[in-house]
Amino acid sequence: MTTAPSPAPATAEPKNALDRFFEISKRGSTVGTEIRGGLVTFVTMAYIVILNPIILTGAADVDGTTLNFSAVGAATALTAGIMTILFGLVTRLPFGFAAGLGINAFVAFSVVGQVTWAEAMALVMINGIVIVLLAATGLRKLIFDAVPFQLKIAITVGIGFFIAFIGFVNSGFVTATGAASPPVGLGIGGSIATVPTVLFVATLILTGILVARKVKGGLLIGLVSGTVLAVIVEAIWHLGPQIGADGAVNPGGWSLTVPALTGSPVSLPDLSLIGAVDFGFDFNKVSLVALVMIVFTLVFSNFFDAMGTMTGLAKEAGLADEKGDFPRIKSALIVEGVGAIAGGATSSSSSTVFIESGAGIGEGARTGLANVVTGGIFLLAMFLTPLTSIVPTEIAAAALIIVGAMMMAQIKYIDLSDFSVLLPVFLTVTVMPLTYSIANGIGAGFVSWVLVQSLSGKAKKISPLLWAVAAGFVLFFARGPIESLFGVGI
Repeated sequence: MTTAPSPAPATAEPKNALDRFFEISKRGSTVGTEIRGGLVTFVTMAYIVILNPIILTGAADVDGTTLNFSAVGAATALTAGIMTILFGLVTRLPFGFAAGLGINAFVAFSVVGQVTWAEAMALVMINGIVIVLLAATGLRKLIFDAVPFQLKIAITVGIGFFIAFIGFVNSGFVTATGAASPPVGLGIGGSIATVPTVLFVATLILTGILVARKVKGGLLIGLVSGTVLAVIVEAIWHLGPQIGADGAVNPGGWSLTVPALTGSPVSLPDLSLIGAVDFGFDFNKVSLVALVMIVFTLVFSNFFDAMGTMTGLAKEAGLADEKGDFPRIKSALIVEGVGAIAGGATSSSSSTVFIESGAGIGEGARTGLANVVTGGIFLLAMFLTPLTSIVPTEIAAAALIIVGAMMMAQIKYIDLSDFSVLLPVFLTVTVMPLTYSIANGIGAGFVSWVLVQSLSGKAKKISPLLWAVAAGFVLFFARGPIESLFGVGI
């Protein structure tokens, strides 16, 4: 990330109404700097318009239903645009919003295995309502302070590993062997044997180089470059899909999306998913305990990640005090909860603050005016969803690996010399990808933390809240035998 330019000297009097509202001069910025910062933030966030649909459409719900790629892409851009602008106007802070990575993976690969997509998005909305209530009452910050720092970081790292594992599987780099041991292997027969997987490797290396060289928008450039290469390859060799319309299997084909240019790159956005939520849960298919734990996991992932991100961005922008508090923090936490409600209502998953906003801050953005710029461009992106629909899964998988690696880097903030810390952190990080469930990883971390810490003579350091949450996860893990014992879903 480049070093922020020197801020303009602060003036006692604002130059105009716009300056007064956003406190531009007061924070040592200019309108031009805010516009440039907003553009840079969009460039670094734009990949979500492609990546979120790939994640959400890559899984079928309990009824076998999948979401439409173009509709999810349009909903993602719409929600990101509205929430980014709203956050900028309410808080006057330069933090962009979009569908949260990690949360969308949890919804796609854990939640919809138990409920329908419409019910899953209803749960995301409930999660948002809970967050708004917690933020409005001040409880959100109290809860944030009660959970051990090491577990907060471990969850982020675990989600990173989970996302990366999904990327390796989607790319064909890692495949199921069908044997008891080893259960997974490299490519086909122990080697990379298909053109799409080779393009995944090429895209991963290219994107990694761009990110390592701190090229702004490196992730997006990598996605676009890989997609262009895939389109050229498909036009020359006509690889086609892995499974044809007649059911014929083609191991060397594209797993989901065939990268071919058809029709116009611009179209009216498909907003059919807006309002596609269902609060009438079928308790014959999913237990009440399971629903409660899904909401808990959504809430936990949502507000801990967002609070940490906002605090870090505020510090980077020079807007946070020594305690990490920043201007209009309560309003920021409430609006972040509204983002979850909006994301559920549009079936684009929970919308939350993006760490990539740091790129815009690095360009000098200090106010919500930058958000207005970023959000406005996201709204324009709704009309370009046909372009995002041609991105093959193998190319998008490279972005998942990069994002996972970025999230894994957070492990450096944990002191692992104490085994009573190391074991819960290790279980949190490993259980997520190995069980294909973020909730399982969080639960393993919480339960093991309480048990190991308390039995190591550190019980007094454990918050009562953590004991209660750990007990809830014990119930969650044992819900199958409990339901069998009572003969009903609980």
